[in-house]
Amino acid sequence: MIELYAACGILAFTITFILAKVLIPKLRKAGITGKDENKEGAPEIPEMGGISIIAGQSAGLLLAIFFSSFFAFQLNLPGLLAAIITIYIIAVIGITDDLLSIPQWLKAVLPLFAAIPLVAVNAAGSTVITVPLIGAVDFGIIYILALIPLGVAIPSNLTNMLAGFNGMEAGMGAVMFGAMTILAVSHASPEMAVMSVSMLGALLAFLFFNFYPAKLFPGDVGNLSIGTVLAATVIIGNLESAGAILAIPYVIDWFVKLYKKFPHTYQELRDGKLYPKGGKIKGLVHIVMKSFNGITERSLVLFFIGLEALFAGIVLFLYI
Repeated sequence: MIELYAACGILAFTITFILAKVLIPKLRKAGITGKDENKEGAPEIPEMGGISIIAGQSAGLLLAIFFSSFFAFQLNLPGLLAAIITIYIIAVIGITDDLLSIPQWLKAVLPLFAAIPLVAVNAAGSTVITVPLIGAVDFGIIYILALIPLGVAIPSNLTNMLAGFNGMEAGMGAVMFGAMTILAVSHASPEMAVMSVSMLGALLAFLFFNFYPAKLFPGDVGNLSIGTVLAATVIIGNLESAGAILAIPYVIDWFVKLYKKFPHTYQELRDGKLYPKGGKIKGLVHIVMKSFNGITERSLVLFFIGLEALFAGIVLFLYI
């Protein structure tokens, strides 16, 4: 079984790596680019590279489904297919936003409907969530009708908000799915394992092109999908509370932005370091910039990857 998980991750890595490399010149030629605001001269970088992440993860999942169908590898196929449909719906929302700019309120609402496939397959399943230090809590119908839709909508938007720096989204995501892969194997949850390891492989491959200095941006299709895959993975594996802990850095950022009424988090570059524009804190990244009295983009991203690793360590400590 471990061999299959490894094969899913390797295939996801390979597909994402190849597709990302192909997409860079094609996206640039098509004019699908975004300004790298944290560099001198704000160079134009190809955007919507998250398509390669979805393609890679899909390839890993399809390999697992193939083995389930023809080689008696036991998988909960209805649950896995429902998760894939939800992920694809969010990916379409992200692509549409990248190309046409969906209003923020609509981008927050649409993922609620994307959760319908997961609601359908969980309607007759367990409604119990295990909470560390508390134990099992049965949420009943509230879990089906409220917690699952919110569990998809909130993470997808959170991972889209704490973004905009070379390697941050993919780097933090890789840490999350690395932890989820370990959890899935330790809890003997093959559905969680194939979803996590496939996303992990895809994100690691994407980092080759996205880490500082980035040659490719994930776009909303990538940023929204990272949170969606996390949500779908913990829902399928019934480890929702683990996903909530992994999302804590994003939640903190959301509260900071809520307090500031969700402004755009502009920063300025001086002598190679990033500072909050005008000294005004508008997001968690600005708190870090101000705390360090200016910080390079690479160091900022490594700080957040390290912060995510801290919460990943907490999750592994609590659940293994």
